[in-house]
Amino acid sequence: MTNFTSLITSKIGESRGVARLWLEGQKLLRAGVMVGARYEVRACRSTKRLELVPCGGKEAERAFTVSRRERNGVVVPLLEFRSPVLRELFSAADRVRVVIRLGRILITEIDKDRKVAERLLRLQQKVRQSEPLAVCSLFHGGGVLDRSVHSGLLRSGVGSFVQIGVELEGQYLDASLRNNPMLWTDESIAICSDIRDVKRGPDIPQCDLVVAGIPCTGASRSGKAKNKLVAAEDHPSAGALFMDFLEFVRFANPAIAIIENVPDYLNSTSMMVIRSALASFGYSVFECILDGAKYGALEDRSRMAVVAYTEGALTNLTEEDVRPLRTKEATLEAILEPISPDDARWRSFDYLHDKETRDLAAGKNFQRQLLPSSAATCGCIGRGYAKGRSTEPFILHPTKPGLSRLLTAREHARVKTIPEEVVAGVSETVAHEILGQSVIFTAFEALAAAVGCLLVRSIGVEGQIAA
Repeated sequence: MTNFTSLITSKIGESRGVARLWLEGQKLLRAGVMVGARYEVRACRSTKRLELVPCGGKEAERAFTVSRRERNGVVVPLLEFRSPVLRELFSAADRVRVVIRLGRILITEIDKDRKVAERLLRLQQKVRQSEPLAVCSLFHGGGVLDRSVHSGLLRSGVGSFVQIGVELEGQYLDASLRNNPMLWTDESIAICSDIRDVKRGPDIPQCDLVVAGIPCTGASRSGKAKNKLVAAEDHPSAGALFMDFLEFVRFANPAIAIIENVPDYLNSTSMMVIRSALASFGYSVFECILDGAKYGALEDRSRMAVVAYTEGALTNLTEEDVRPLRTKEATLEAILEPISPDDARWRSFDYLHDKETRDLAAGKNFQRQLLPSSAATCGCIGRGYAKGRSTEPFILHPTKPGLSRLLTAREHARVKTIPEEVVAGVSETVAHEILGQSVIFTAFEALAAAVGCLLVRSIGVEGQIAA
């Protein structure tokens, strides 16, 4: 008998009301399974392993015989194993992994089915035992998205903490560690690195939730125009980062994953791959666009939101489940700081006026956002807001029409409904960077609250979980 090994993925069927496994062909014969051989069944319920072992002439209690099949003059072994033990061991699986070597047959769960069962069981146990969920936070930034998810889950009594936090910019990560104490514990691992340089594999801690604000540098319309890109994937540094997200999902094996990006990302090739990969990992995928104004923000900012969840963790998530948590202020005046009319921040910004004139003459529709304090909304504010760019919002001087100013970092946080302390202790420039590439806080808080509510309802648990 040779050392030839056959590995087969086989479907569990049913015959006369009993679970059945059917195997046949040359791959059995080469691995040592002979016509007429008798096999004894050994089941290990604790490890979910089923062994079929040659038993020679012994009449073992659940032994069965390998039969034969002839096709086109070729005779091969045919193994039909019918037993309720198949469903006892692999109750949630339609398929199993069969390894045959030296005539011995080992039947186990397929890795995907095993990982699905593991992550669902881990989640259920934590919720029932009032343990906070472990989060793998990718592209963490200053922690705005993670804090909004944490706050939303707590509304449903579900606690969370950052188990792994990965962020390239040291100042952003430092700000989160300092200003978001509710996210970090003694068990947390803070990683300041390009995510592509972070080793991933079986050593990555198992997490319950992956949260990722995948960089949108090449996905937004402005990013494509600025970098002269045809597609998001063409961006030299950010185009392939979605693959790192998928790798962390594969190894951290969370029950739920939450992604945010610009709305255009929904139609990208990256998102097509993400959908396909997540489905192959055993997740259902919910997608929507969260409009900031609907969720209580003064900033006119919409973001793509994706929730991937394991069947059994949530009932079906719908947009109707994501309910607003606050009503936005009537005008910008409600969030403005008391800046003196003589403050040096009021400026003419003549270079922006001249640029606007040139753009209009060239047929470009790039007009300045000069807003009175009575304005009911403001346009989208990006990462480079501190540079004073022409298309982002400026507040008009109350009495001198030729003067205007940028929003302060506090005001920027307020129009996005982000807690101001998130950017405490950093420069105005860094604060605008953290805020400009983040989300509408209450929109993703509402999304996480819906996830938490459905999670508790699906698992059937009442009561509070420790933060």
